[in-house]
Amino acid sequence: MSYMAFHWGLYEVENAMTDGVTVRPFHRDPAPSPIGLYAADPALSRARIRRPAVRRGWLEAKRGGRDDGFRGQDAFVEVEWDEALDLAASELDRVRGSFGNEAIFGGSYGWSSAGRFHHAQSQVHRFLNTIGGYVRHMDSYSLGAARALMPYLVAPMDRLMSEHTDWATMAAHTRLFLTFGGVPAKNAQISAGGTSAHRVPGGLRRMAEAGVRFVNVSPVRSDLDTGADFEWWPIRPNTDTALILGMCHTLLAENLYDRDFLKRYCVGFEVFRDYLDGTRDGEAKTADWAATITGLPAEEIRQLARDLYATRSMINMAWSLQRAHHGEQPFWALIALASMVGQIGLPGGGFGVCYGAENLMGSPHRRIKGPTLAQGDNPVGGFIPVARIADMLLHPGETFSYRGEDHSYPDIRLIYWAGGNPFHHHQDLNRLMRAWQKPETIIVNEIYWTPLAKAADIVFPATSPMERDDIFHATREPCVAAMKRAQPVYGEARDDYAIFSALAKRLGVADAFCEGRSASQWLRHLYENWRQQLIDDDIELPDFDTFWETGIIEFPQTGEPVVMLAGFRDDPQANALETPSGRIEIFSQRIAGYGYADCPGHPCWLPPQEYLGSPVAERYPLHLITDQPATRLHSQLDHSPNSLDSKISGREPIWIHPDDAAERGIVDASVVRVFNDRGSCLAGAVVTDAIRRGVAKLSTGAWFDPTKWSADGSLEKHGNPNVLTIDLPASAFSQGCSAQSCLVQIEAFLAPKPGLSAHLPPRGIENFTEPQ
Repeated sequence: MSYMAFHWGLYEVENAMTDGVTVRPFHRDPAPSPIGLYAADPALSRARIRRPAVRRGWLEAKRGGRDDGFRGQDAFVEVEWDEALDLAASELDRVRGSFGNEAIFGGSYGWSSAGRFHHAQSQVHRFLNTIGGYVRHMDSYSLGAARALMPYLVAPMDRLMSEHTDWATMAAHTRLFLTFGGVPAKNAQISAGGTSAHRVPGGLRRMAEAGVRFVNVSPVRSDLDTGADFEWWPIRPNTDTALILGMCHTLLAENLYDRDFLKRYCVGFEVFRDYLDGTRDGEAKTADWAATITGLPAEEIRQLARDLYATRSMINMAWSLQRAHHGEQPFWALIALASMVGQIGLPGGGFGVCYGAENLMGSPHRRIKGPTLAQGDNPVGGFIPVARIADMLLHPGETFSYRGEDHSYPDIRLIYWAGGNPFHHHQDLNRLMRAWQKPETIIVNEIYWTPLAKAADIVFPATSPMERDDIFHATREPCVAAMKRAQPVYGEARDDYAIFSALAKRLGVADAFCEGRSASQWLRHLYENWRQQLIDDDIELPDFDTFWETGIIEFPQTGEPVVMLAGFRDDPQANALETPSGRIEIFSQRIAGYGYADCPGHPCWLPPQEYLGSPVAERYPLHLITDQPATRLHSQLDHSPNSLDSKISGREPIWIHPDDAAERGIVDASVVRVFNDRGSCLAGAVVTDAIRRGVAKLSTGAWFDPTKWSADGSLEKHGNPNVLTIDLPASAFSQGCSAQSCLVQIEAFLAPKPGLSAHLPPRGIENFTEPQ
């Protein structure tokens, strides 16, 4: 038996390198994700990239003809490796020579591989840095607003995520668990780098058994499952900030807030107080005021605020709330509410951001930094916030703001992407499709014929994690494991390292990129360096050969409970925060000084451009929630049996309330058209009362499958909700995405259903079976 890891878990492999290879759950995982069980399924090979391929129109132009093709719609030509590598190296050299490395964008999103060496993002960034640098992205679609904001208020998100109070401590001490957006176990199937034990289902169940009261504030009931009854508050989407402000006002008006905590650990409460009571703008943010915005009863809002103050309370907030227009505000309001309650740093009290987003949060294990492939230094200073890629391509030279500074969009001539799928992550995909035609060359390393690969010019076939050796390690996991190759390489696929090594040789930087090591030598080098570093933490690991033979090594644990910000509470001077004041900033003078009207210096209610209280709702009366899928990670393995079995007539399911369905003549399991001014898609109806009326839910990750790739857009056949979502910054401060601020209409689709092509190779690529 050997081991294999993905971001959704550690698994055991039997009969490796044979036709009978099987993947089964890690024996110590109490709630393993089913996603990884299909990693060796033969059905996955149907969408594999067999050989290097070049878009026909681009290739004809390089050979002296014209490029009449449209990226995404054009046919491909398979070529030999040497020709594809020569073409890519020549383009990289041409662009950096003619326009500088500032004209190269290095795209990757980090979720491609859980291994520490064959990590696509590290590989592509290391390579591009070796040849002179690239334009990078900042932050993430998942956390664009929060990553920008939280260092000003409390601490960087990475620190907070790795220090969340553990589940056992909450079961012992928490009495009230209030969560905005639930604690969706489907999201917590994953952690960056993987996980050896999925903790969320058991953690919630043990808290419920201990008598913890759960309140789930969410338009969707099912994003919390404690194994017992809980209170569901079906709030109007995008109005959580108003609800929190109403509770804060109740605490203020009834003198139920912790003055000592605010004085010792916080700054700026006085400014926020004047906003709450209406001194600043003439409108008190009372529970009655909040009720008119949220659709929730005022007296229940007041009572919940009282209950938070009266008992040990944990206030949790899902990442989805900050993926919205003015997405900074709910997170900032959360910090203000938790500070007024005054339990931050106490066992079982405070806040979470968020339990359920990744399996990492709530781990009881030590935080041990893992082995990492150095990416090198990037000489290029240019960057974009990740969700501004379409703006960058469409508006080179224009100015954008980010965290108080102005920057200019670079003029990108070449994109190199390895790991990720922007035609999954980005909003308003029809707009992105138009922007995607702007660069002169797009190069992609990919395992499957994803929408990204179909919209590239040069495509290199990459190996899957099952086809290479690597090392599993993740933050706050109790072990390190050897990931041993379990399947033969498909077709002519190569590791990312092999691809970049060949390109580096052609560009004269092989020594700098490879440092004279093969992939297997790099694994040994990374492990042994890491092993020496851990000696300073009193952790002794065996040598590489012993580790590789043993397969898995456990870390010693302290057994100490994890309580987020306990050190800061014990001694706020010795353990000062990294904020400008060293304390929690309810009012941030620095952010206020930036002068952003859409992100002032304290938490406040700013109506989103699209929500059920906006004029747009007169035309599009349903608020669309686009959550993470249960059957895959983002869009990974959308073509696996696990994902395909969840679809309705081949389309992604969309949840709709029975009353909304009846008004539109929609019945369960029927195909519907979802549309707004930005685009339209087909989906399969799930009629359920587990969602608030006036709200629909369509999970992300269905591979983008338009009727025709074109500049004007067309009907998307597969259920990709990002043809509908708005490409609007959360604010000028963060530039985060606003995917959750989206209004749509839904109607029964009575026309003949168009055929699906999402998982088919592009024109010119005929293979569907494993090469012999």
